[in-house]
Amino acid sequence: MFSVLKRRFLNPLFEFFNDSRAIGVVLLTCTFISLIISNLPDGDTYSNFWNIEFHIFETLHLPHSLLHWINDGLMAVFFFLVGMEIKREMVEGELSSFRQSLLPITGALGGMIAPALIFLLFTYGSVYQGGWGIPTATDIAFSLGIASLLGKRAPIGLKIFLTALAIIDDLGAILIIALFYGGTINLWLLLACVAIVIIIYFLNKRSRHFGVIHILLGLLLWYCMFNSGIHATVAGVIFAFLVPVRLLTRYENKLHHPVYFLVMPIFALANTAIVIPGGGVGILNSALPWGIMLGLFLGKPLGIFLSTYILIKLRLADLPTNTNFFKMAGAGILAGIGFTMSIFISTLAFEDKQFQDISKIAVLVASFASMIVGYLWLYSSKKPAEGL
Repeated sequence: MFSVLKRRFLNPLFEFFNDSRAIGVVLLTCTFISLIISNLPDGDTYSNFWNIEFHIFETLHLPHSLLHWINDGLMAVFFFLVGMEIKREMVEGELSSFRQSLLPITGALGGMIAPALIFLLFTYGSVYQGGWGIPTATDIAFSLGIASLLGKRAPIGLKIFLTALAIIDDLGAILIIALFYGGTINLWLLLACVAIVIIIYFLNKRSRHFGVIHILLGLLLWYCMFNSGIHATVAGVIFAFLVPVRLLTRYENKLHHPVYFLVMPIFALANTAIVIPGGGVGILNSALPWGIMLGLFLGKPLGIFLSTYILIKLRLADLPTNTNFFKMAGAGILAGIGFTMSIFISTLAFEDKQFQDISKIAVLVASFASMIVGYLWLYSSKKPAEGL
């Protein structure tokens, strides 16, 4: 009986969760479910659920609503995983040498600057201009998930470039969050964060063990960061950089499935609980959504393609193996899938819930467009060729 159950249900389930495309499928499903429930006749109940407040936590200077616990707490775990991926790439991966890292670094910078400029072109001088960071982000899970659907039409060299670019993009998003979307800085708590980092650093020097004491100090680091005026998720990245290199792969493997199949679906469900106004698509007819949509859908590929094209033509870097400029443009389009990071920044950029919801809808529209166009673009390119 058990062998039949395992063969028919458990094995296909395990295969699904080990498929690189599964993350995107799960997140898309959660997003659609959340949007549908939110817009049912009693959808307000669902939307309000995520904003339930726990005043006891407020007195302890902790996140005081379910949504805040997800965005400040659970997302710190996500950023911890991202931080370890960045560190591993810097130590032994695509970012470990200047020559290797120059192309994705340049592409990532171009892919952050161009969307921000396009957004500001639409919103400069308005109440929306503070949201310039929203279209600068790339969702690594979705972009690589779509690339994996393409098989050989997306060469391994292109996937490696896109992975490195998305990781650098994540680092850029982390810096943007830390520098521009925090609160009033509490210098003493910031100094406490520095002290905790120093303690963990010397603990690592004295012992090869990375255990309970480190985790407790990591939690204290998160608490101090949360109250310091810098967004709490930055603590996850800092703590990740303190993990010894020898343990990176082990911890990444342990956290990969819980983060991508538990933390991220919960984040998607909570942050896409959006009640779409009666006007429907009419809410997208303003500077804010157009700045986001064009920033992601046009700004990302333009910034990535132009910056890498110039670098390659100057012979400062080489095209990835079996890749041409047409395929590079396709990678740039896939990088316009903002989703997780862009939605997250939307919650930080505006206090007004209406602005947040409009921003999230614009991110979803641009991300879906980038998925479809990016897939079709790369699907239409069969064989690598020289030039454009």
